[in-house]
Amino acid sequence: MTNKTATSRYKRILVKLSGEALLGGEDYGIDPLILKRIAGEIRDLTQLGVQVAVVIGGGNIFRGAGLARAGMDRVTADHMGMLATVINALAMQDALESLGIYARVMSALRINEVCEDYIRRRAVRHLEKGRVVIFGAGTGNPFFTTDTAASLRAIEINAEVLLKATKVNGVYDCDPMTNPGAKRYARLTFDQVLADRLGVMDATAIVMCRENNLPLQVFNLFNPGDLMRIVQGEDVGTIVTAELSGE
Repeated sequence: MTNKTATSRYKRILVKLSGEALLGGEDYGIDPLILKRIAGEIRDLTQLGVQVAVVIGGGNIFRGAGLARAGMDRVTADHMGMLATVINALAMQDALESLGIYARVMSALRINEVCEDYIRRRAVRHLEKGRVVIFGAGTGNPFFTTDTAASLRAIEINAEVLLKATKVNGVYDCDPMTNPGAKRYARLTFDQVLADRLGVMDATAIVMCRENNLPLQVFNLFNPGDLMRIVQGEDVGTIVTAELSGE
């Protein structure tokens, strides 16, 4: 539950979740327990007065790039991937509403029977009214990742920070899953991420963050409470900015 005396560093944030994050202990699809826990953490943020937007990938159902490598037409594959993100977004909306939190799914593709079209001014209005806004279908265009969609939407709604949830507690110089000696960075610049090909997000997303001075914070989704700790101002994970403090 939320500490009623707690305060937030941010008024409006965007959280980027991978589709794989929803797998939990499952081999495919959505783990209801993981979904409920994430929804609970988002609920706690809204109770603190934070306006929360979410972008979810679709890799737990379909990955457009993977299907394209297997021989499918890339545009068709990417459209399938976009639809997978809408499935995940609807699941998150349901999980939030089951906890008493108003939520809206807004899709970059027109699917009026199940969710709203993405309209920037309407999305901002939902946020101002305390509703969680979940952006589905990426940017609505093939060849763009949901990382790029997260950067784009965060910039469009004037989010103060983009929070990228991963399986590890920040950005490392190599894969910490296979290399126990991997070094974690506490702070990085966007130029360092691009120059060293650190794989935080795709290059388009990183450049958009850099050019629009949007801070990026990478954290471990599977460490309960980290999302709240970030919002309350703790140095969790890795912070990526245009310049390192003091420069």
